[in-house]
Amino acid sequence: MARALHEFGTLRELTGADADLHRDHLLRLDAAGRRERFNGVADDRFIHRYSQRCFAGRTRVFALLDREGHVRGTAELHPPTLDEPADIAFSVEPQFRQLGIGTRLFEAVMSAARYSRYPHLRITSTAANRAMRALAHKFGARFTFEGGEVTGLLAVTDADGVAPRRHHIQGQIVASVA
Repeated sequence: MARALHEFGTLRELTGADADLHRDHLLRLDAAGRRERFNGVADDRFIHRYSQRCFAGRTRVFALLDREGHVRGTAELHPPTLDEPADIAFSVEPQFRQLGIGTRLFEAVMSAARYSRYPHLRITSTAANRAMRALAHKFGARFTFEGGEVTGLLAVTDADGVAPRRHHIQGQIVASVA
């Protein structure tokens, strides 16, 4: 499992054995952080179930762990469905925001999406979450606004900045990098 050092700790992908660390991080989010992360109210029971689901399927979770081993920020990469692009979601505890952690987590998710050959990523947030929109915009997201919710769509690019092309092979859509 790849790890990257950050001045506040270690950035790495979490496994099922780390599910409690992910859950505890989400539980430490304040009311505004929970609302921003889940686009609405999320009580403790919801967070317990949500975190379990993240490790029960194909979702990949990346995290910044501080020197004591506590998760202080996460990025989730939820696989695409037949009709929808892969979804990404982020959370950083309030006292650790504006320190570059979100950028590093975003880079990890983009790298994983590139490796998985996902052509696009979708991110949703509340209209009030300007910090998330600014971060996603830095990575090329284009936004639409509807009913108080903001949806961003990002093209996943290769290391040279080239977006994957989609083409058909025997009736299937396949993403490739030009």
